[in-house]
Amino acid sequence: MQGDVLAQLDGTLVVSCQAESGMPLDAPEHIAAIARSVVLGGATGVRIEGVANMEAVRRRVSVPIIGLIKARRGDTEIYITPTLADVASIIDAGADIVALDATSRPRPADLKTMFDAIAARGRLSMGDVSTLDEGKRALDAGASLISTTMAGYTPYSNQQRGPDFQLMEQFAAAGLPFVAEGRIWTPREAVRCFELGARFIVVGGAITRPDAITRGFVDQVGSWSANSQLKRNQS
Repeated sequence: MQGDVLAQLDGTLVVSCQAESGMPLDAPEHIAAIARSVVLGGATGVRIEGVANMEAVRRRVSVPIIGLIKARRGDTEIYITPTLADVASIIDAGADIVALDATSRPRPADLKTMFDAIAARGRLSMGDVSTLDEGKRALDAGASLISTTMAGYTPYSNQQRGPDFQLMEQFAAAGLPFVAEGRIWTPREAVRCFELGARFIVVGGAITRPDAITRGFVDQVGSWSANSQLKRNQS
């Protein structure tokens, strides 16, 4: 089963279907509709946050689900699938791959325990990391895959507005199997991730966040309008 999942995802596009809390699309039926839409568009898998969302999506699509739970806790900075209970909930909700924060920050449960628990349930694990050392540590602890998801989201990792191509180059040079995720906004950037060795890529906001996509257009239009008005005033 695990080999079949990876064979289905290798060399393809996975779409992260999530909505920020309080936004109009933040409801299981909406997330499921988004997931169904991106699958119709050719996505071979989806990344879904939250048990209710995963359950709704699992009823609507048959492609692999990368599942995670975001849980803010007072005792740790880790918020992507921080506990063993979260792992069990994600698997029970129908996920094929369990994603968790595998950064080096203090955590409620150690990485090996987390990855072993996922493997014991017959699922794949994805360690979301931000540096080369974290990627090596996650794979040594038993992660099936590592992803660049957390690059730029830890204070000690590269801070950039786009994908962390440098980290991808480091993973490739070290021979580490990795997934590219994080701030991939254009098809060209997506292709570049594959050129650097990504097994598959995960794209989110550039496809599934109409508010952010609209804001990009509005900002460009506003800038053009302001420059046009300035030129008219100067003529």
